[in-house]
Amino acid sequence: MLKKVLVTGAGGYIGRHTVKALLDQGAHVIATDFNLDEVDNRAEKVKADIFSGNKEIFYEMGSPDACLHMAWKDGFIHNSNAHMQLLSKHYEFIYNMIEGGLKQIAVMGTMHEIGYYEGAVDENTPCNPISMYGIAKDALRRSTYLLAKNKNVIWQWLRAYYIYGDDERNNSIFAKIIQAEKEGLLEFPFNTGKNKYDFIRVDELARMLAACVMQTEVNGIINCSSGNPVSLAEQVEAFIKEHNFKIKLKYGAFPDRPYDSPAVWGDTSKIQKILQRMS
Repeated sequence: MLKKVLVTGAGGYIGRHTVKALLDQGAHVIATDFNLDEVDNRAEKVKADIFSGNKEIFYEMGSPDACLHMAWKDGFIHNSNAHMQLLSKHYEFIYNMIEGGLKQIAVMGTMHEIGYYEGAVDENTPCNPISMYGIAKDALRRSTYLLAKNKNVIWQWLRAYYIYGDDERNNSIFAKIIQAEKEGLLEFPFNTGKNKYDFIRVDELARMLAACVMQTEVNGIINCSSGNPVSLAEQVEAFIKEHNFKIKLKYGAFPDRPYDSPAVWGDTSKIQKILQRMS
């Protein structure tokens, strides 16, 4: 029997890659989103409003063995009002899925839950988020943990860091540089670039997310990351060189964001354990 996995936000930047990774790892994928045109056709596609409050959502989504909840509005706009406005809808969806009979819930997390912090992040690192995005994600993490614990449901919080790759489809600095290069701009306004982040390609992240969901022995908060801090300047300069772009970075045009950590990266001990079992 193939493991049946429901993926919400399946048509999104990360979702499309994760659906493919799950399929490649042998899952039966039920993909749901408002737009599924670019989702792997091996998946079972269901267009649905998961935030409708439907109490029968578990059954109507095919009674999956696991749900990977990736749907999230305005993930690249850290202080959008949508984060707090939709928070209760995310919780309601997960609550209804568990009440319906779901036995494994995995939710996409973010480094922005942590807030201002320097060093390696593990599952015990305190969270003090300082953006609306981080606050909402952290609140969902805490509430779904209690919900799953009380219902004896497997709970996985899959924390991602700085994602790149497939760059024309995201809203990151890499997408903005591609656009500036196409427009023939010679300079790209930049901050100091000194802050260090944990960068990971979206296809590699997708492979990690899929691996987490396909097993149930390693649970809780799992960092899906490289574990290697690299300065933003180094990463962006390498990106420009790799693509043979002519554009140059104009350092110091923008101040560094006050809520960005000087250096933050994920402790990868749990994800490495999962990946080793796969191989």
